[in-house]
Amino acid sequence: MRKKTVQKIHKNLCIAIVESLEEIFNEGKYADKVIEHTLKSNPKWGARDRGFIAENTYEIVRWWRRLLFLCDEKYADKAIYHTTTFWKALGTWLVLQKTTLPLWEEFEKVNEKKIKENSQKEMPRKIRESIPDWLDALGEAELGKEIWEKELKASNTTAQVVLRTNTLKTNKQDLKTLLEQTGILAQNSPLAENALILKERQNIFKTTLFKEGLFEIQDLGSQKIAEMLPLESNNLRVIDACAGAGGKTLHISSLMQNKGKIIALDTELWKLEELKKRSRRAGSNNIETRLIESSKTIKRLENSADRLLLDVPCSGLGVLKRNPDAKWKLSKDFIVNVQKTQQDILENYSKMLKKGGFMVYATCSLLPSENEKQVQDFLQKHPEFNLHSQQHLRPSEYGFDGFYMALLEKK
Repeated sequence: MRKKTVQKIHKNLCIAIVESLEEIFNEGKYADKVIEHTLKSNPKWGARDRGFIAENTYEIVRWWRRLLFLCDEKYADKAIYHTTTFWKALGTWLVLQKTTLPLWEEFEKVNEKKIKENSQKEMPRKIRESIPDWLDALGEAELGKEIWEKELKASNTTAQVVLRTNTLKTNKQDLKTLLEQTGILAQNSPLAENALILKERQNIFKTTLFKEGLFEIQDLGSQKIAEMLPLESNNLRVIDACAGAGGKTLHISSLMQNKGKIIALDTELWKLEELKKRSRRAGSNNIETRLIESSKTIKRLENSADRLLLDVPCSGLGVLKRNPDAKWKLSKDFIVNVQKTQQDILENYSKMLKKGGFMVYATCSLLPSENEKQVQDFLQKHPEFNLHSQQHLRPSEYGFDGFYMALLEKK
């Protein structure tokens, strides 16, 4: 018979976690959107309750395959799971956190002795690091066993919250002081000029400092991408061709000190609408958004950009820290198709760059087939381009998200 729990576990919070897991795994919804919706569903939950739901949901998603192994449940790629499986996974996770389980019928099938026995067994890497078979094989084939194992281990750690100072409105030291005055402690990083790393995870979107546009949430690696573009002139015309909701667009705007012109392109109108809202908050006045409606949108902009950013769609294997559900949603076909998309974007969008202009090709992937191989193939077809530099930012080496970026010049 179990002892009474020391830290009280509330059933409504556990139900929220299980229902969130069902949406993520059985309905294929994105974890961040599911958790955001779940947390909004009950305004009575305090910060501690919300943290309990979010953190435990993310960690169960991250360690899904390992948890199923520990509680003797079968794992299958793209499987539909019964509700009891989610309760067993939650119970197993709580046991691993040394939490005494409440005497609920939902936890009756959680065998703590079996979990302990299974945790002593030798696990193959795909179970130990919690990843699908095919993806484990692909990662090793492309990166080699040693590097892949390091990246998997690093990708299974929780992402830190990194801020980018909006230098259009403040500077890093002043922002750090203002954050401290509101009880938010942050530290500098030598890796990105305007980055601050929060010492504790907390909801900073509700702060007046965020609402006034003094900072954005942006990982260190992501901040390095805009910094790779040479932006020394005030009169540049920059095209961010895969702008999305505009994190890097806003960064470019601040680096350009609101001068010159930035054209932000994307195929999704709602993302550009979000960028407009963010640019108003940030005080970025040199951004124009344009929806890519067809190839004509790109054709009209041929030979018009002094600088071009191609932050292309990718597998997202560099950002599993913050998107652990991606590894369960990816497929071989998706990676093959996204590589074709990358080739098409490089081939067609590069035409927007003027002679003498600079272009950055970037992904948040770790795979050479999405990164340097794409650049090499492009350069073979286009001798009018030179490779100036390229950089890999790997989670195992610097502790944050993984990115690849290459700077090319059009002769």
